[in-house]
Amino acid sequence: MKAVISRTYGTPEVLELIEVEKPVPKDNQVLVKVHATSVNFGNLALLVGKPYLVRFAFGLTKPKYRIPGGDMAGRVEAVGPDVKAFKSGDEVFADLSGSGWGAFAEYVSVPEDVLVQKPSGISFEEAAAVPMAGVTALQAIRDKGEIQPGQKVLVYGASGGVGTFAVQLAKSFGAEVTAVCSTRNVDLVRLMGADHVIDYKREDFRKQTQQYDLIIGVNGHQPLSVYKRALKTGGRFVHVGGSGLQLFQTMTEGPWISMAGKKKMGAFLHKPNPTDLRYMKELIENGKVKPVIDKTYKMNEIREAFNYFAEGHSQGKVIVTV
Repeated sequence: MKAVISRTYGTPEVLELIEVEKPVPKDNQVLVKVHATSVNFGNLALLVGKPYLVRFAFGLTKPKYRIPGGDMAGRVEAVGPDVKAFKSGDEVFADLSGSGWGAFAEYVSVPEDVLVQKPSGISFEEAAAVPMAGVTALQAIRDKGEIQPGQKVLVYGASGGVGTFAVQLAKSFGAEVTAVCSTRNVDLVRLMGADHVIDYKREDFRKQTQQYDLIIGVNGHQPLSVYKRALKTGGRFVHVGGSGLQLFQTMTEGPWISMAGKKKMGAFLHKPNPTDLRYMKELIENGKVKPVIDKTYKMNEIREAFNYFAEGHSQGKVIVTV
């Protein structure tokens, strides 16, 4: 089969599309023919090996996982003898970042318990947009952010992969949502359901006086003090993604701010969770959440896909078809 491999850390130029041996499912595994995958921050960290802390999980001197790719949507081709929940022909999707990665390939063999039936009524490309970004947004808002109906929620970086899910999820929980994005993305985030939009190209977020119960920092370079000022007493700031300096501030200063006052500030890292992915599936099938796709690339264009994603200006998800 064809697969994208990474032998060393580096730029997208180190990615190679080569022929490798097709996997054979073990007793409790499912062989899936991959139809689509996507690019996430985790893929970028696995590619470049930065921030350097990720190397403790991904390999100190070279990538531990030869075939990257976390998000996966495809069709079951074969199952091991112990598999009960799936059969050949089933359409599935999954987050493979906790089970060896490997989605940048024509086939992948994965444990039965990581797979979820693909949402009905959407394409494989749309399904591949959901696992990592959708579950990240869900866990950040519901679990870390402890969102409640009627709260005022701000999503900073609302137009990217996680951000578009965050806006829709906050609305599904009954919140009043303000989205922060650039001028070209204003119409997009309004379509996602944002009640208010702050165009950071035209309005200085640091000067706005509105306060929020929950702030999700998906992208941007604002100092932690700016988010703290924008929080209500008892409010929460959840760092999901942004500049390295912002992450460093959140990890070092956030705990002190949280202990010293009545505003909670902390970083967050998603955990693959099939139960949460099933929750996202239900929201999609009920029309409460819709994946947003910016660009679609073929597997032989994987370098271009990574270069575009690394620019940080995608509107929704960057998809790779297999």
